[in-house]
Amino acid sequence: MLIYGINPVLEALRAGRVTAVRIAQRADGRLAALLEIAATSGVSVRRVAPGDLDRAAQGGVHQGVVADLRGGGRVGVEDLVSQARGVPLIVVLDGIEDPQNVGAILRTVDAAGADGVVRQSRHAAALGGAAAKASAGAVAHVRMADVVNIARTLETLKEAGVWTVGLAGDAQKRYDRVDYTAPTAVVVGAEGTGLRRLVRERCDWVVSIPMNGHVQSLNVSVALGIVLFEAVRQRQKGTERVGGVGS
Repeated sequence: MLIYGINPVLEALRAGRVTAVRIAQRADGRLAALLEIAATSGVSVRRVAPGDLDRAAQGGVHQGVVADLRGGGRVGVEDLVSQARGVPLIVVLDGIEDPQNVGAILRTVDAAGADGVVRQSRHAAALGGAAAKASAGAVAHVRMADVVNIARTLETLKEAGVWTVGLAGDAQKRYDRVDYTAPTAVVVGAEGTGLRRLVRERCDWVVSIPMNGHVQSLNVSVALGIVLFEAVRQRQKGTERVGGVGS
């Protein structure tokens, strides 16, 4: 996999996933720091012409650097649950194929400290290039589980003791009336189409974010961030519950 941009490459180096770096001549302090980390990590660095990077990045803003990444290893849905750092908090992507949206989601997931992302392997944006740039490097840190069928995966999560909360603009239940202190998977669909019917039907709850302005929808990564940080808030409050599970 190839990624580009100073921040994505820096984060991938810190995560130990870079196998090689190509740079163009550029006077930038951040690039010097990147090269220092690469040297310390024993990662090979090759200087190339700017046009070579333009072609490698396929028109993306590479900021003078591209890098080749090794795969992060196969992670299963059960691994995301069993290896959670605390009470599991997982994100499930239903049909989100836009690399910019996926990258922004990964950045949000990392910021909230969630345990990973589940996505459908047949309808998934590539995690290199544009997605890595939009994630500001989070793609190197967020654990990903690829599955064949999202609807069936929700049943797998339920069997593992994880409550599933779908996000939809027309839902009657408010997002902040669910207890996120239990193991939770937040399910989000593509902008415009939203959750697919079978996926929505398999969610334990479907919730919405009240909209008070003229615009009646949010970018999917922004909406997800609101819900994830509500979960973080509830968990930090400890024993105080909001509404209770299923209320």
